[in-house]
Amino acid sequence: MQPITTEVAAPAGPATGGRAGPRRTGGLGRLGAAVIAAVVGLVTAVVAMQPAAAQENPYERGPDPTVESVAAEGGTFETEEIDVEPGHGFNGGKIYAPTDTSLGTWGAIAVVPGYTASWEAEGAWMGHWIASFGFVVIGIDTNSPNDGDAARGEQLLAALDYLTQESAVADRVDPERLGVMGHSMGGGGAIHAATQRPELQAAVPFAPASFSQDLSGVQVPTLVMGATDDGTVTPDYLDQLWSTFPAETPGAYIQLSSGGHGFPTWGNVSVTRLTIPWLKIFIDNDTRYTQFLCPDLADWSDVSGYENKCPYEPGA
Repeated sequence: MQPITTEVAAPAGPATGGRAGPRRTGGLGRLGAAVIAAVVGLVTAVVAMQPAAAQENPYERGPDPTVESVAAEGGTFETEEIDVEPGHGFNGGKIYAPTDTSLGTWGAIAVVPGYTASWEAEGAWMGHWIASFGFVVIGIDTNSPNDGDAARGEQLLAALDYLTQESAVADRVDPERLGVMGHSMGGGGAIHAATQRPELQAAVPFAPASFSQDLSGVQVPTLVMGATDDGTVTPDYLDQLWSTFPAETPGAYIQLSSGGHGFPTWGNVSVTRLTIPWLKIFIDNDTRYTQFLCPDLADWSDVSGYENKCPYEPGA
């Protein structure tokens, strides 16, 4: 919605070349001024009453994005890394956070690796990468490497609670703008977390092994990503899982054309250039990023299939 502007026309002067009539002063002039003042005051009040969507988005961070910028190996914000000791409901991990504290609080994402995997071996590559685009990231290890999808989901929620309430960067995190991510069994964990806490803003399950659940209870905007050459969480399995996704929930389903089951476990720009817009749209309400996903993908590199529920309306 464009800002409302009002122009009040100045009173017309005498016709060019004509003889000006007598100048009138008094009640009519004062009345006209009063009417104009009242109109200007009313318009000012109406502008002030416009909904938040019509005002500047306070969570819009960084320069205007391009196809090249979302595919870069990092954003524009400097980041730091903080160790997290075991406890708090999960087995410790790492926090990655923008160092800039002048822009207000940041949205945040908790991420969990797959079955038997550690954060350091599988997910750490994306910590600074995602944080540099303007998010706080907490990557965790699980209480047991053999934890299933539901247990991993509960630990993701515990990590978000720790991040927003106890961590060294709690004052940098907006507790109302949170998301979850995970790979394989951790992707199933992200689905469980989204089902259990529908007030989350975004979920991104990579090749989710969601064997104890489907997507029918998900109300959180969710991006499901797989790979056509994944022999573990196969395209047929993900097709069936996606078919249970609620029609009314914002969602998207992407099949990469390569990468196997481990596609999100290394510095894969095909993962980040699709994930960053999703997080920006739904955690930061940043509509500048919808161009990369709606009405179609802006960049089909290494993508063999895409289903979406456009248009996306962040904050709706």
